[in-house]
Amino acid sequence: MTAQRFELGLDSFGEVATDGGRVLSDAETVRLLVDEARLAESVGLDVFSLGEHYREGHNDSATPVLLAAIATATDRIRLGTSVTVLSTNDPVRLYHEFSTLDAVSNGRAQIVLGRASATESFPLFGYDLADYERLFEEKLDLFVRLQRDEPVTWSGTVRSPLVAQRLHPRMRTGGIPTWIGVGGSPNSVLRAARYGLPLMMAIIGGRPQRFAGHVDLYLRALEQAGHTVQPIGQHSLGLVADTDEEAVETWWRYWQPVVAALAEERGFYKPDRARYEAEIDHGALFVGSPETVARKIATVARDLRLSRFDLKYDIMHLPREARARTIELLGSEVAPRVRELLAKEPTHV
Repeated sequence: MTAQRFELGLDSFGEVATDGGRVLSDAETVRLLVDEARLAESVGLDVFSLGEHYREGHNDSATPVLLAAIATATDRIRLGTSVTVLSTNDPVRLYHEFSTLDAVSNGRAQIVLGRASATESFPLFGYDLADYERLFEEKLDLFVRLQRDEPVTWSGTVRSPLVAQRLHPRMRTGGIPTWIGVGGSPNSVLRAARYGLPLMMAIIGGRPQRFAGHVDLYLRALEQAGHTVQPIGQHSLGLVADTDEEAVETWWRYWQPVVAALAEERGFYKPDRARYEAEIDHGALFVGSPETVARKIATVARDLRLSRFDLKYDIMHLPREARARTIELLGSEVAPRVRELLAKEPTHV
């Protein structure tokens, strides 16, 4: 870890919650997210982030709008995305949305750009999956230049050219913090390093330490490109409860049907209890009491040289009280314990 304070945040995909067994409406879930962001700030968490999905049960399809609403309900917590599907967004429109969010929030906006693991946005917005790589590469180049240069002259194959273009409202000098989200591709790691952008690793299964090679690759590539060391973060799923047993049983009840459905859809492994418990013990599920989760976060922070960890805390139909308890415990007990553990044995980048 660098001298910078280790950061902990929350990621949400806008998944519908339940309240006393009743499934909340989409609108109720959207309002719940504003309340949860306010709670996250009150317990001292650093970042609240939303994804971008177009699936049944997800309500994060207009992320900048929702983040702007959260900005008016909070004062300090930074506001970002756990993923923005750059490939099916227009970089100019995206710049306008996030420069406006940054202004509304008084400089608290940030963004994680990804190529998309869920591809519903491609047919929805009229894009061809055959252009998956080209769309991201060209749009990333334009988005970075819009933040760093003024005016911008640009041409490519995926949208109309720009000639000496200035956008308003302007972002702060140098733009907002812009992370590249990676799910395992070395090319994505190298792309982040080439642009000198922070790296956010989405680790949702298996031992997190298997990403250590990606971290080494990223740091070497940054140095070779002449960039300064950038932050490295991790996004993983989990739940914090007062006891390990409560956390394990609660998360299993709601995680199992979600993963079972994904197994049918994408050919993933079918979730069984033994595999689930292995993911908690040494895999990518951060489920347990505050002490258990804190120790696991501190371990991966050292092993992967992290400066930030984001917990994806919502999952389909998880009761709102379990979501709230996770937020409360992550901020009030897990975060200070992680920092205590890392102060005793820090990571080194």
